[in-house]
Amino acid sequence: MRSASSIRHPFQGDRIWRATDGSWFIVDEVVGKHEMITYAVALSPSGAVIGIEILEYVESYGYEVAEAQWRKQFVGKTATDPIKLNQYIQNIGGATLSCKHLTDGVKRVAVLYDIALKNQSQSPKAK
Repeated sequence: MRSASSIRHPFQGDRIWRATDGSWFIVDEVVGKHEMITYAVALSPSGAVIGIEILEYVESYGYEVAEAQWRKQFVGKTATDPIKLNQYIQNIGGATLSCKHLTDGVKRVAVLYDIALKNQSQSPKAK
């Protein structure tokens, strides 16, 4: 996961939930400029991003990352897709670090699915 993104903050593995339909809800944190940003990513059973939500943002600047228009760029992305700021994800002036770190965080969550959750998604459901 570390090689897929530049995030140094450790991933908290206790905030992962699997829904009955096989989709996933994952809460993670990245640093903005100075403060932590808590966000959630919903993944389909196949690992594609369904959506992201900003749960807590306390920085003085860069709050635009919480706007739906910016967040919807991630919808449909998987670990095999290029999720990279300024190439496939647009930057927001004045929010560059928040944009970069959230982009890297979504990439990290997508890679987490590939290396740890994918096999659980494909296992038969309990009856």
